[in-house]
Amino acid sequence: MLATRNAHKAEELTRILESFDLAVELKLVSDFPGAPEVEETEDSFSGNALLKARALCRFTGLPAIADDSGICVDALGGNPGVLSARWSGATENVDTSNLELVLQQTADVPEAKRGAQFVCAAVVVFPDGTELISQGEMPGRILIAPQGKNGFGYDPIFVPVGFTKTTAEMTSAEKDSISHRGIALRNLAEQLKGK
Repeated sequence: MLATRNAHKAEELTRILESFDLAVELKLVSDFPGAPEVEETEDSFSGNALLKARALCRFTGLPAIADDSGICVDALGGNPGVLSARWSGATENVDTSNLELVLQQTADVPEAKRGAQFVCAAVVVFPDGTELISQGEMPGRILIAPQGKNGFGYDPIFVPVGFTKTTAEMTSAEKDSISHRGIALRNLAEQLKGK
């Protein structure tokens, strides 16, 4: 099962995982009424991903795949990091509020110092207690204004190294081939094939 309630993330995880020949059926949290809400209280991406996967594995009795990801902006000392989804504290229009806060916080940062990276930790927890962990990173830089309508979160302000367009201007296939989540899940899929 995919241990996420984020519809965008569930779609992306499903799309990437289905591109591997794992011969598994993916279930979503919504398939399990009463599934617990898991608070992300760890200070690392892998720690938060494990919290979610362990809780959902216990609840469903199924192997659970979870990820935690975010953007780490050099000029902000690596923040928002694990707080990326909650950076602004907003409860409505969260993606827009988070993105706008990062833009405000980096408005005076010169072009040469706008480095950033998306980071993802992907894990799978099995009912027997086995845990597999993978991490992926996508380095790049942040812009001073959003560009593009695809993707979600901070995609409209992030340009990966070697590209001139944001991840919000890429097709799903383009983004999946280079993204932090794609890298982490490809590595996890290889580990799963060996299990």
